[in-house]
Amino acid sequence: QVQLVESGGGLVQAGGSLRLSCAASGSIFSFNAMAWHRQAPGKQRELVAAMTTTGSKNYADSVKGRFTISRDNAKNTVYLQMNNLKAEDTAVYYCAAVSISDRHWWGQGTQVTVSS
Repeated sequence: QVQLVESGGGLVQAGGSLRLSCAASGSIFSFNAMAWHRQAPGKQRELVAAMTTTGSKNYADSVKGRFTISRDNAKNTVYLQMNNLKAEDTAVYYCAAVSISDRHWWGQGTQVTVSS
């Protein structure tokens, strides 16, 4: 079991930046991957970015070149640096810890609102 706590969300103007943090109660190194998802009103939750323990990263096409996922294993924390934010990035952002069997543990989410 792991508890995940996201922080860093807020209101930002289009073109601005935010950095989200996800602090885990235990070692994130024990998970196959850490990921960020988001869910906008009326839409399904979607994968934004993921990073495996080996350092492999993947991003949704909509955020490539603007968002960067990183992790600090010593601090058991995962980050999502979001630059050049757009109105369509507005959503609740969720951190997830993913096991090798693809089981997900979720944080409570943090709201990101981008004003145009």
